[in-house]
Amino acid sequence: MSTLPPTTQYPIGTPGTPWGAAEKSAWLARQAIRRSYADEVLAPLKAAVPARAELLQYGVLDYARLGLPSYPLHALRSRDWNPERPTVLVTGGVHGYETSGVQGALQWIATEFDRHAESVNLLVLPCLSPWGYETINRWNPDALDPNRQFRDPSPAAESALAMACVAANAPRVDLHVDLHETTDTDNSEFGPAKAARDGKAFDWHAIPDGFYLVGDTERPAPDFQRALVAAVREVTHIADADEHGCFIGTPMEQPGVINYAKRELGLCGGMTGARFVTTTEVYPDSPSATPAQCNRAQAVTVTAAIAYLLSA
Repeated sequence: MSTLPPTTQYPIGTPGTPWGAAEKSAWLARQAIRRSYADEVLAPLKAAVPARAELLQYGVLDYARLGLPSYPLHALRSRDWNPERPTVLVTGGVHGYETSGVQGALQWIATEFDRHAESVNLLVLPCLSPWGYETINRWNPDALDPNRQFRDPSPAAESALAMACVAANAPRVDLHVDLHETTDTDNSEFGPAKAARDGKAFDWHAIPDGFYLVGDTERPAPDFQRALVAAVREVTHIADADEHGCFIGTPMEQPGVINYAKRELGLCGGMTGARFVTTTEVYPDSPSATPAQCNRAQAVTVTAAIAYLLSA
């Protein structure tokens, strides 16, 4: 479990005063491209489209008004869509900096898509926030967290385009797995930045060392969550709660699981009426986990979730 001390005051803004346009511009000016969405996401996605999948472009993120490039957004959909089958939605990279959410989705596509397309309809959006992926960022260029903007209307194009894609291609979803990470930078950068942006004090919590899940308070499905934790335990370690019985300030509902009000908070996991919904949280900064294990944990969660759906 990360025990990084609370950070000092964020270098942008005035303590206690929410950011305005000038502060957001100053924040954006600090961001830089650090890796390639085209090379690391689009190229492998396009190079090996599974036989049972069709690749579709569901939009373009255009930030030309900010002097930034545009990004094509792609998803994979079952080629043989059967309304009699249950439908599974997988989303990754809602927070672009959470690498295994994207790379785990790509790994699952390459190794598991065709096998599962025989029994369920699949819609996979592997990287919702490509600018965030390239700059290793939680936010989009407007200093908005896409994973708080799954609302109608949404001020974040990443969220709005994803919701439109799901509505057009999978109007009924039975299972939604949203792939995330919790990293040390949540305490060193993104948490302090959010507090500064909102004019609030930074509420520091230790980062759980290990994998855990976030269920939905409206649809907790404890047996479902328990099955996923058991599957991932074969791949990497499960996080322990802190001394207060919590993960990042939220009480643990069962080993490896907390619940959030996904719809109320505007989270990606709340955008459908799926019977089963879960959000993964992998800890890539753990000395006990490799990047390969983190990617594998994401892929194993999706496979275990589908198995549970088909047996329910």
